[in-house]
Amino acid sequence: MKLRLLLLSLLTFTLFNNLLAAPPAYIKLPDGVIVFTDSLLTGATNAVKLEVVSDDIIRVIAAPGKEIVAGNSLITVYRKQPGLTWDISTSKETLTLKTKKLIVTVDRGTGAVTFTDLAGKKILAEKQLFGRDFQSAIFDGKRYYTISQTFQTAAGDAWYGLGQHQDGIMNYRGQQVTFFQNNTEVAVPFMISNKNYGILWDNYSLTRAGDIRPLHPLSSMQLFSKKGEAGWLTASYSNNAHKPQEISTERAETNINMEFLGDSKVLLPREFTPASGMVTWEGSLSSYLSGLHQFRFTYGGSVKVWLDGKLVLDRWRKAWNPASALVSWNFKKAEKVPVRIEWIPEGGESYFSLKWQEPLSEEQQNSFGFCSEAGKQVDYYFVYGNNMDEVISGYRSLTGKAPIVPKWALGFWQSRERYKTQEELLNAVAEFRKRKIPIDNIVLDWSYWREAEWGSQEFDEKRFPSPDSMIDLLHKKYNTQIMISVWPKFYDGISAYHEFDKKGWLYKRNIADQQKDWIGKGYVSTFYDAFNNAARKGFWELINEKIYSKGIDAWWMDASEPDIVSNVNPEKRKLQMTPTALGSAAEFLNAYPLQNAKGIYEGQRSTDPDKRVFLLTRSGFAGSQRYAAAIWSGDIGSTWNDMKAQIAAGANFSMSGLPYWTMDIGGFVVPRKFENPDAAGLEEWRELMTRWSQFGAFVPLFRSHGQFPYREVFNTAPEGHPAYESFLYYDKLRYRLLPYIYSLAGWTYHNDYTIMRGLAMDFATDTAVLNITDQYMFGPSLLINPVYEYRQTKRALYLPRSAGWYDLYSGKWYAGGQKITADAPYERMPLFVKAGSIVPFGPGLQYTTEKQADTLTLNIYTGADASFNLYEDEGANYNYEKGAFSIIPVKYTQATGTVTVGDRKGSFNGMLQKRTIRINIIAPNEPRRLDLDAKCDKEVVYEGRKIDIKK
Repeated sequence: MKLRLLLLSLLTFTLFNNLLAAPPAYIKLPDGVIVFTDSLLTGATNAVKLEVVSDDIIRVIAAPGKEIVAGNSLITVYRKQPGLTWDISTSKETLTLKTKKLIVTVDRGTGAVTFTDLAGKKILAEKQLFGRDFQSAIFDGKRYYTISQTFQTAAGDAWYGLGQHQDGIMNYRGQQVTFFQNNTEVAVPFMISNKNYGILWDNYSLTRAGDIRPLHPLSSMQLFSKKGEAGWLTASYSNNAHKPQEISTERAETNINMEFLGDSKVLLPREFTPASGMVTWEGSLSSYLSGLHQFRFTYGGSVKVWLDGKLVLDRWRKAWNPASALVSWNFKKAEKVPVRIEWIPEGGESYFSLKWQEPLSEEQQNSFGFCSEAGKQVDYYFVYGNNMDEVISGYRSLTGKAPIVPKWALGFWQSRERYKTQEELLNAVAEFRKRKIPIDNIVLDWSYWREAEWGSQEFDEKRFPSPDSMIDLLHKKYNTQIMISVWPKFYDGISAYHEFDKKGWLYKRNIADQQKDWIGKGYVSTFYDAFNNAARKGFWELINEKIYSKGIDAWWMDASEPDIVSNVNPEKRKLQMTPTALGSAAEFLNAYPLQNAKGIYEGQRSTDPDKRVFLLTRSGFAGSQRYAAAIWSGDIGSTWNDMKAQIAAGANFSMSGLPYWTMDIGGFVVPRKFENPDAAGLEEWRELMTRWSQFGAFVPLFRSHGQFPYREVFNTAPEGHPAYESFLYYDKLRYRLLPYIYSLAGWTYHNDYTIMRGLAMDFATDTAVLNITDQYMFGPSLLINPVYEYRQTKRALYLPRSAGWYDLYSGKWYAGGQKITADAPYERMPLFVKAGSIVPFGPGLQYTTEKQADTLTLNIYTGADASFNLYEDEGANYNYEKGAFSIIPVKYTQATGTVTVGDRKGSFNGMLQKRTIRINIIAPNEPRRLDLDAKCDKEVVYEGRKIDIKK
């Protein structure tokens, strides 16, 4: 018996060694290689494909079996580059593919892929064991896999991008992001690292990114009541939030989970009145896991949280529009931490949930993953570069260029929820022009149609009796563009609904459910299927006939998540979208806004090929930028905290590869203290609007929106008030900066530039910037430091390591690599200019096309060599795609103090042949106040030929 066991062991050992000795099986392809790996853990054969997209972009597809499934990507549009070459080498353990910039290795036993540079230094690696996982899943009777892929990195790696989220987080290391399109949340499955690589995850289903471990319910912690009893918290319900001691119901509760529509109606006590009441949870929390615990709250209404007697959360959000918040707490093993949670729902439909995540191990802290609910195989792109700009350029080479916005879009926009009549809208524009407040765009929000005819795309003739004349007047008399709100929504029974229904272009579940919306008596509605090519064309034909033909300039595509019914859970959203023209809603859940934008972009370009398309949409996806889609951050709250959250939200969104972002200056949903404010509330509102407008003047698109209080500056404060004067100052400054800003837009198309830049983009080696959430760069030169606390007149900020920084207003010089406390008087936000910068300013304007920059002021901020390529084109058409643009290179040489305005390159119709250039030199020992009309250091006439200017 022992001999037989010995012989069996020897045979097993021999077979095992022969398996290791066998060369890896692989197939060379015209675009890469497929490697077949035999797992020693499962015995299964799996296929891993490496596709060489470019020397620094590799697509990785990993299948749960031997077959790589062919499919068409919705997010990528790249073509194979000519002349690509690569080498393949094999060993007993690995297959290695080498391009001119990367080495990619596949482990033949695990299938794990490792990326290194040409010197062999590891950049990123898939986790070797259990890093890739396929779990069988079925949706709509079709087999899928729930797929996950985990990557291992090194300490010091920081991760950005991933779309737009409201947690106030900049660096997603150790954090979890959920990809589920929702009002204020935008899913973009692209992650970028400060180590100059990115991952584009090609999957459209419900996905977790970052720390992909599922969140735990509150009940998985140790809970103790307010009396110390083990197993629950004490929940006290009062029907009078002003007298919370008057308790109507008290009960033991182990979970708080009312995250989605309808949950609270099931889970709250029948005796409780959420519109007027308050809930308090009291007791203690304990964990046997020592370390940092993350608590994730979803809330509508007011919430306060105390841990160990310390107030750690104090937030508000209008009840119908829940928000999220994160709280971290360091637990010691088995230590009881007193907790008190107060929630005032403020509405009948209530939202409140609490989930948590356990501490990360050291290995988990250095890992990053994606986990998607429905897919056929792992499919992602590894993008490498010398800097983060090159990585974003790689993303755009995969997913499409970002067209240049029309020049007017870079001016100021005024919006209101909503201008109810033609007269209201025209009067608002007239008042801007009368007061000489620069403006370029007025926005007509929803409900310009007859109440019962949402989706008809027809104006209510009682309120808008002559929309054609209104638009013509805006263009010719007021030199103002008009953007109009268009929803993918149709009321049951209108003629457009019947036409779309007859052709099978509508989602029908909401109709079957007879779900009514919130307008008037309530109407049953649904959305069109944007995954249907014919439906997209039909939708464009409808809005072209009814709206675009009247002269509309741009589209506001609201509720594009699609928000068929607000605040539903993912399962309900999938039911509402079933079936899509392409397949299961589970598979295509997050890609709706991409397809919706595609239809309008392609429709307008085919109908009117010479006019730049401009789309503002509440949701986007990877690739949205190629359809001229800008995204705004949704129905955020009018609070100081919400304003602060937009800083990281906008910077991370921009670092996701989509360059045009904006927000509702002033917020959208307003707390009661601002709805009918007393004297103190009014002054706080004015200060909030002031600080938000200062911030908003330095994001890609400068836009104010909301309703009560009205957001026009003359409705915010009277002329002469600091709030009015501050807005006017920054509005005018924005227009003076148009040569700078429009050049950034030109670089964004031609060089794949990013306008709003997290600090890691420009100072990646300065570890002090990696987690900064409240500062960013606007272009290469301007450091933006919003003020986001009430009555704050100074703010702490960090000046990144560099040749130094200049206060924009005073010209005072500061050394880089230091924290300072900057002055922030009511009317000014701290702004700094990087030493070694050239900032071009143009003339004062009332609208962007009032005149060309025939006089250009160049402020040279010395301390290092500097350069700036001034970009210009025709501003409204696509001739730049055919080469109709110019670049004027400007350089400053520190060693000689010479400014060189180089030979102009290129030309376009209407180009200025001659202009005056004014030069100002700002040096550490020669500060200069920002006065663009003061006498300059040098003045020259430029006619397109090189000029050297010395002070």
